[in-house]
Amino acid sequence: MLSIALRTLRTRWTTFTGSFVALALGVALLAVMGLALASAADAPQRAPERFAAAPVVVRGQDTLSVSTPIGVRSKPLPHPRPVPERTLAALRALGPVTEDRSFPVRAEGAPGPLVGHPWSTAAFAPYGLTAGRAPRTADEVVVTGAWAAVGERLRTGHGTVRVVGTAADRGFERAVFYTDARAARLAPVSTQLVVDADPGRVRQAVGGTARVLTGDARRLADADPDRDREAVTALNALFGTAGGVAAFVSVFVVASTFAFSVAQRRREFGLLRLAGATPGQVRRLVGAEALLVGVAASATGCALGAYAAPHLAAWVVREGLAPAWFAIGDHTWPYHLAFWTGLPVALGGVVAASWRAGRTGPAQALREASVDAGTLTRGRLLCGTALLLTAVATLAAALLTDPAELLHRKTYISRPMLLITAVALLSPLLVRPLVRLIAWLPSRLPGAGGMLVRENAAAAVRRTASVAAPVLVTVALTGSLLGATATLNRAQAAEQRQRTAADLVVTAPGGLDPAAVRRLRAVPGAEVSVTAPSAVYVLEEGVALVRSEARAADPAALAATARLPLADGRVTGLDDGSIIVNEEWERHTVGQRVDVWLGDGTRRTLRIAAVMPAGTGDNGVYVTAANAPGAVPDRAEVRVADGADRAAVAAALREAARSSGGRVLTAGAWLRETSPHTDGRTRAGFLLVLGIALLYAGIALAGTLVMATSDRRREFASLRLAGATRAQVLRLVAAESLTVTAVGGVLGVLVAALNLLGMDGALRLLSAPAGTALPWPALGAAAGACAVIAVVSAVVPAGLALRR
Repeated sequence: MLSIALRTLRTRWTTFTGSFVALALGVALLAVMGLALASAADAPQRAPERFAAAPVVVRGQDTLSVSTPIGVRSKPLPHPRPVPERTLAALRALGPVTEDRSFPVRAEGAPGPLVGHPWSTAAFAPYGLTAGRAPRTADEVVVTGAWAAVGERLRTGHGTVRVVGTAADRGFERAVFYTDARAARLAPVSTQLVVDADPGRVRQAVGGTARVLTGDARRLADADPDRDREAVTALNALFGTAGGVAAFVSVFVVASTFAFSVAQRRREFGLLRLAGATPGQVRRLVGAEALLVGVAASATGCALGAYAAPHLAAWVVREGLAPAWFAIGDHTWPYHLAFWTGLPVALGGVVAASWRAGRTGPAQALREASVDAGTLTRGRLLCGTALLLTAVATLAAALLTDPAELLHRKTYISRPMLLITAVALLSPLLVRPLVRLIAWLPSRLPGAGGMLVRENAAAAVRRTASVAAPVLVTVALTGSLLGATATLNRAQAAEQRQRTAADLVVTAPGGLDPAAVRRLRAVPGAEVSVTAPSAVYVLEEGVALVRSEARAADPAALAATARLPLADGRVTGLDDGSIIVNEEWERHTVGQRVDVWLGDGTRRTLRIAAVMPAGTGDNGVYVTAANAPGAVPDRAEVRVADGADRAAVAAALREAARSSGGRVLTAGAWLRETSPHTDGRTRAGFLLVLGIALLYAGIALAGTLVMATSDRRREFASLRLAGATRAQVLRLVAAESLTVTAVGGVLGVLVAALNLLGMDGALRLLSAPAGTALPWPALGAAAGACAVIAVVSAVVPAGLALRR
């Protein structure tokens, strides 16, 4: 059988080209994703940046640790505690102490975000002056980089300052250095400091009141020290998702291609049976062919993966999906994983087809029929029905138990695959009705072309289903992924509009200073609600420490400027001894008392004053300022009083927030500015996933249509004998390809719509109805690309066949 398989591959190489290319590409993608995952497994150890030359750094408590029956659970705190005064006095007795302060600075003409520090901390990076001198008065600063010159005046949110010196840019921040006294006024609270003393004696003086950082641990005092770990987590999620999609689509395409190639060879298998071959021998022949193709394709795929992996790494760095340090390492296990996955995929994809080949009877050698029969076998019907019922059952279970699960990215990426497989298996039931529906109008036009297109596509069910399958995958994934994010963004935007009752909004990303808050509240004709971002922690089920985003607000002002969606209770019931929670909390009954930890780690027992529905997840927690120690106000929502001049109120608010660099926006402008949208990283990640699907669709379409067209020579000859010109035959082939692509597109849109209806049902149960959002431009682009590939892949071999 092996020698027959080799001769078959050599003679019918066009039949196996599609399977070979699809499998090789699948193995290459698995190798690339494996290499990327292996390279992203561990981030390089980042050295200290701002405190590289500091002897010892003491940082206030910035981690909440809670003991549970299964161990200690820890979470970072949004508001680290300052070093206690008693500890600070003990440290001053050991050696010089320099308090560090950091605060955002907004300056006109700056190349990007700026951060302010006291000049005394510049020596710890170290920063050295490249021109000018150190600041001596409150209106003098030193800047890093060459974006401002010595003597230049800068207008900042904290007043106009003069640049008296410049320092070399260290690459990790754009710093503005003030005098120590001015920095202390701009940032009164200091949460970390540098001590020039023996580390052992510092640890003894600190005890358990703060953290002592030395050596490489000093990097924990830098801004965003966990960015490398977060980048690794994001990369693992991206490459894991792309690898999963590649594996799913490769199995799907390879199985479909092998099944179509076996169906085309019915007469060949009938001749073998007529010559005395047993069903088992025919099955072994098909299996041997798949093994030979699998070995060659897997080896080729590993070579392609080694070539493509560095290009993928460069692309994700260029798109901002990965940090600059990311590069492909010299790991070998991804090649083994990809190769030994490719072989089972090839053999698994041909299992069902080999059993069908073994059942071919000797009489099939004499068969000559254009109408497919038996395309929907009992096994295919049972498997498709079972998968469809499983998809429906899991969706119903999620809606009844945990609707929020359907809003998670891993769910709306993986769930469509189950429904795609079910619809593809049952597609022979749907092909004929859809073909007749799509071709109804063309078939009514003068001439026989429309009628021939309809009858050819409807008669060749197996060919139509095989060509429509990759289009179905591409369109369904495009609609499901992009539609899910668009639907979720629409629901979040609707929630935000519903919650906002303000006329004007004052925003200050760097925070509003206390004087600015007092001036805002004193503006005549304005009801001002100043809120600050914080966090609250709760121990769920006794073992899970859960963080909830919180906002600190004044209850009366909040009730006047916001319309919180409440399931129970009242906003005005909020006070220093209570909290507003949402239904995601384990305890969410008005009047219940819950143990929580505040943003600085303080433990409190608070009464539930009101409960909000879960919504899309943005309905966080509300507390009063007394329960948000360390939180800095960053937003003020303003309701203009009846009869007051809105323009005058806006001007007064702008003047009041000037010292903090605040901006005054209308409510509509603020909603547009903060409206949820798919960011560049998410868009690039989806582009990678959908690019894989589209690439596979192109290969599957080209391979299947080349195989199908090469077997239609006698049909083309009959058309030519009946009087059809060469151009008419080619137009007929192109029209058939477009019709079949439309069938796959309709099935794909149907799958995407069903998935999005499940998400819409979940949003309605979570009190956040928004309606589904099908991404029609993206769907049209995906279907159009498939149509172009289909037409070219059908017309070119048809044109070559007609020349003979």
